[in-house]
Amino acid sequence: MFDPDELAAIREAKAEWEDQTLQPTLDRFGERREQFRTDTGGQQVDRLYTPADVADLDYGEDLGFPGKEPYTRGVYTTMYRGRLWTMRQYAGMGTASETNERFNYLLEEGQTGLSMAFDLPTQMGYDSDAAMAAGEVGKAGVAIDSLRDMETVFDGIPLSDVSTSMTINAPASVLLAMYVAVGDQQGVPREELRGTIQNDVLKEYIARNTYIYPPEPSMRIVTDIFEFAAAELPKFNPISISGYHVREAGSTAAQEIAFTLANAIEYVETALDAGLDVDEFAPQLSFFFASYNDIFEEAAKFRAARRLWASIVEERFDPDDPASKQLKFHTQTAGSTLTAQQIENNVVRVAYQALAAVLGGTQSLHTNGKDEALSLPTEQSVRTALRTQQILAHESGAADTIDPLAGSYYVESLTDDLEAEAREIIAEVDDRGGMREAIESGWVQRQIQDVAYERQQEVESGERIIVGVNEFTVDETQQDAAIEDVSEQQQQRQIERLEGVREEREDDAVASALAAVRDAAENGDNLMPPLIDAVKAYATTGEICDALRDVFGEHQPGT
Repeated sequence: MFDPDELAAIREAKAEWEDQTLQPTLDRFGERREQFRTDTGGQQVDRLYTPADVADLDYGEDLGFPGKEPYTRGVYTTMYRGRLWTMRQYAGMGTASETNERFNYLLEEGQTGLSMAFDLPTQMGYDSDAAMAAGEVGKAGVAIDSLRDMETVFDGIPLSDVSTSMTINAPASVLLAMYVAVGDQQGVPREELRGTIQNDVLKEYIARNTYIYPPEPSMRIVTDIFEFAAAELPKFNPISISGYHVREAGSTAAQEIAFTLANAIEYVETALDAGLDVDEFAPQLSFFFASYNDIFEEAAKFRAARRLWASIVEERFDPDDPASKQLKFHTQTAGSTLTAQQIENNVVRVAYQALAAVLGGTQSLHTNGKDEALSLPTEQSVRTALRTQQILAHESGAADTIDPLAGSYYVESLTDDLEAEAREIIAEVDDRGGMREAIESGWVQRQIQDVAYERQQEVESGERIIVGVNEFTVDETQQDAAIEDVSEQQQQRQIERLEGVREEREDDAVASALAAVRDAAENGDNLMPPLIDAVKAYATTGEICDALRDVFGEHQPGT
């Protein structure tokens, strides 16, 4: 970008400034601390950046233009000038009918996509009346025991008009089957169904632990979904490869990039081994990242991830379709940064995190409610979170030009540093035999745990300031925030609803459908067609997952 003579002049001028202007100021006043680092990534932050810090930057190779490789500046040509990001608020309220009400409310308030949260029993493949589900029904999201619940969730919501994201992993194939079945009932052609299913089982072994089956059969289910989606759901993303949960578990920004893309490499290689062509499914891959408080680090992270993924796909998989190299991603603001103390401060945190996601070029965005450190968000806090996105889109100017931070000496330097560090981590994963082996050995988990421990030590020592928690505190003896809760009566009604489904359905049809699921699991046939038949017979989530447990077994930690 600058010729050698110009760079030499800039370095000379900086040295003169440091000697004549900076040093007297430091001698007199000093600085706030000896060392400055990015918020969670730990990247060294210099006091001043100049063109010399990006001397090796090649505009065409490293930045380019939006919609063209290496996609640093965005995957779409016009980005938000053509179409705003999808405003996709995450919601799942206890029962299916409550979730339907919340979805309709959000659509009326201007949300442009649905995002579905499931309770823990559903995430673990249990029905609401299972012993393992006691006390958890509807707590962390909606309980989906059968197709009847999915029908209720989308009652009056035409699937032809909405895009739906489902945060579900181990039983992702079952929930996708239910979504397809509802679409069939509504008469929506399968090729018109739009949305995303998370379906990212590898990160469950790393960060969340809501796994069911061992890694090998879990990966087989993932590739079955890839194959089915490529053939029948061309507008549906069959996976959302999640760095969000890796980051929430405590990773750095560079680790979030590296472990997410290393998981993606594992999925692509598994699909190729199963006989799929990379261009059949890679354009449908989607990603999911967190957005934290450090605006510049987060924007640089998203830019680095796009560039690195394009490079990885080109180097390793040699696709013909440029879309196979595009990293499209959803972003959620960081739940772990929300505090139970002074919850109004969370509105500010969420706004800055949302700004970082937009500056980084996200394709869709969820903004957390201010009260999510305490409970499921109330209707009022969800509305404020959605309004935060709408203000960003229509009042802030952040959506009016493409990649507005490009060319910043700091942001470009940080983008380079994050990409380089992520590359080093991926190289170590490769040396350890790939992501699956690195996970099964516990190495990945230990890397994240070490960072999480260090960060917590910094908070407890006061080195890391959390406003309202360890600094700028107030006496909060009275908690006056409105709290959303799921009552025992609501949980009991869900169980009674499940019992009603079992009484009304045809038992022979259910038994036959479950047998077909087992046969497909044993024979290596694609699981999606028999799963769709099973949910249409009103086999329950738990029954279907148990049929797969019979064949695949359950994952035991440490084995």
